[in-house]
Amino acid sequence: MECRRAQKERTKRVVASGVTTAQPVAFASNGLEGRYATALYDLAAEQRQLDAVLDEGAALVRLIDESAPLRTVLEDRRLDILVSRKAVLAVLEAQGFGQTLRNFVGVVADNRRLPVLRRILAALDALAVSRRGEVVAEVASAYPLTPEQRAQVQARLAEAGYSRINIRERVDSSLLGGLVVRVGAKLYDASLKTRLFRLHYAMKGAA
Repeated sequence: MECRRAQKERTKRVVASGVTTAQPVAFASNGLEGRYATALYDLAAEQRQLDAVLDEGAALVRLIDESAPLRTVLEDRRLDILVSRKAVLAVLEAQGFGQTLRNFVGVVADNRRLPVLRRILAALDALAVSRRGEVVAEVASAYPLTPEQRAQVQARLAEAGYSRINIRERVDSSLLGGLVVRVGAKLYDASLKTRLFRLHYAMKGAA
């Protein structure tokens, strides 16, 4: 009990002044996204292309996050499915994605699941992490982390007992500043957005 308490206290110091809330488990094999992710994972493993497909899946997630036109094609259900399919596959080919991932995205398009493609790819990453027995820290920041900031995050996580951890970074300009770090089911929020939110309610309470 004492050990668990000490670990909890160390974890809370990963991000100063953070708040902790429960979050859903990262991977669920029985959900729609999980089933598609498992199918792609097993196919890539069978073809001995697992590492390449996992890398391409992560690259496609970044491309979706960074490209508003691509997100529109994926998410707009009013578009004809053949038009959407052709447009997305043309982007993947132009960006140099391999045949296995392109074929998979084609199947996703044929099944009218393009709006959840990003979630399928996130589930693929979560599945890979789960099967490797790793722990993932998702770090969101208002601006890309500098090498010094990245090293500081890794050091704080190591102090909290997470020495073997895989850090996933993403940029979220709505945070304004600071960091949001998610490890498993724990969320440590030290973003400027959340601090301003708490300050706003504290001032309302004092009025």
